[in-house]
Amino acid sequence: MKLTVLGCSGSMPGPDSPAAGYLVEHEGFRVVLDLGNGAFGALQRHVAPTEVDAIVLSHLHADHCIDLTSYYVDLRYGPDRPRRRIRLIGPAGTRDRLAAAYDPLARKLDLQQWFDFGTPANGELGPFAVAFAPVNHPVPAYAIRLSVDGRSLAYSGDTGESADLVALAGEADLFLCEATFAADEPYVPDLHLTGQQAGEHAAKAGAKRLVVTHVPPWGSRDVAVAEAAAGFGAPVEAASPGAVFEV
Repeated sequence: MKLTVLGCSGSMPGPDSPAAGYLVEHEGFRVVLDLGNGAFGALQRHVAPTEVDAIVLSHLHADHCIDLTSYYVDLRYGPDRPRRRIRLIGPAGTRDRLAAAYDPLARKLDLQQWFDFGTPANGELGPFAVAFAPVNHPVPAYAIRLSVDGRSLAYSGDTGESADLVALAGEADLFLCEATFAADEPYVPDLHLTGQQAGEHAAKAGAKRLVVTHVPPWGSRDVAVAEAAAGFGAPVEAASPGAVFEV
């Protein structure tokens, strides 16, 4: 499978990256993991929005879902007609979250005409086996694992320290893990991971490859990589906009 980074900036878009968004492809099937501020624009550089097969949201904070409002505009008013409704999997309340973000007056929207809403459940998603694990964040949030042809990608979403995340990422070929806090910043439990903690989670999981993401604009990817490598005990890479990883 191929992973393309649409955006990787943590908590908000930054000057060099949209917020969270990742495109995963295998044999023509396309899944978008999260779609934060600015990620929809980046998506269009790689695929027509109407050709996406599924969208999976880790949680409903704006930096992971708010560009669904732009997606709705494209599907409803754009020149290309979707082949069919796009599968949209997210925490309970995803439909209401999208409706409120697009139209604060809560007028009736035809969202179900364009999106096939569902909640996280282990099963099949096109050619992929998909699995979820609840993680530690102030709102309901999930880590996500996609597997196909004996290869696996695990994505942390946003989380504090989490044994469930370690279990979900077990022996993943690529572990895409948030590393929001630097070691010298105040630490808030059950919110985000430090780079060191991301590395430790990957090591406990036996992940084969670690890519850190969700570094905020005021942070440093280089610092996140160095701290994660110390915890992982092996080289670590950082997500960057447009980067492509073969899994």
